Amino acid sequence: MKLLVTGGTGFLGAHLVPRLLVAGHQVRLLSRSAPAAEWAHKVEWLQGDLKDRALVRRALLGVEGIFHLAGLVSFRHEDGRKMYELHVDCTRELLRDVRELGTKPRIVLASTSGTIAVSASEATRSEANDYPIEVVGRWPYYLSKIYEEKLALQFCRDHQIPLVVLNPSLLMGPGDDRLSSTWTVVKFLQRDIPAMPGGGISIADVRDVADAAVNALTQGELYGRHLMGVNLSMSEFFSRLERLTGVPAPKLKLPKPVNIFGAAVLTRLNRARGVDSTLDPQEVEIGEHWFWLDASKAERELHFKPRDVYETLSDTVQYVFAKRGPGPLPGTKGRLAELAKR
Repeated sequence: MKLLVTGGTGFLGAHLVPRLLVAGHQVRLLSRSAPAAEWAHKVEWLQGDLKDRALVRRALLGVEGIFHLAGLVSFRHEDGRKMYELHVDCTRELLRDVRELGTKPRIVLASTSGTIAVSASEATRSEANDYPIEVVGRWPYYLSKIYEEKLALQFCRDHQIPLVVLNPSLLMGPGDDRLSSTWTVVKFLQRDIPAMPGGGISIADVRDVADAAVNALTQGELYGRHLMGVNLSMSEFFSRLERLTGVPAPKLKLPKPVNIFGAAVLTRLNRARGVDSTLDPQEVEIGEHWFWLDASKAERELHFKPRDVYETLSDTVQYVFAKRGPGPLPGTKGRLAELAKR
């Protein structure tokens, strides 16, 4: 098939595109950054973003399938409008352009488990659950992804455009050059997490999600969502990282309101001193929630097969060291240099 991949140079795209090429597909990329050198000569690259309507229409010509991966992950409130423009406005225009072409290519939309599987108390959620807007309403990233998902599902149903939605949890594994997803591991390595979060996390190996995404070209429930991930308590997640790296997990445990309030106070104090905070209060609040999910539908429909968590976390840590080197990481205090020497 001739395929278009938006945002194909991101974390998931860097694993998906090589798999599409191996499967024999023709791949056209629409992205701002250049594709990886090892497969750049095998793809057609259109440099730009989804705001360029003429470029988007050109990118859509002749394609039989679309992987819509373009997105922005941020927990900063000031990025809320930017995320809404990309996830909602640009997706709406992309779908309108698809409708105007009249060819109805199959669309695979990369969403997030956070549009379904988020709870203020310990719970495991499935695709049957409604959007948790009352929980994520203060978090612009998840809220914008909910709007994107609802828009895409309704539009594609109305115009009979085949659509499959992927809902992976927090992506882990090698290859996250921008630290857009593996930031939790980096902050742990930097010892920037002072207290143990009280919630539950779900992680998905990016390689397993990429395999499932390839299958979504021909499989999966049309106009359906597909949760993917492995559930861990926060204490179990950080304890596994401790055993892998030797970096101690946070020992301090605080009540949820105290933990969130303390992060907000610390952030304000740092700003008053002109110092960047290593942990945003919104990140702390998110860590006090439960992101547990039931992945049985994706396992059944898309043959999602999660690998051992230790392998995923080990490869994540090794990639951070190997690719980022012993020097300081963006937004950190440089303590990785000490860890890399151990």
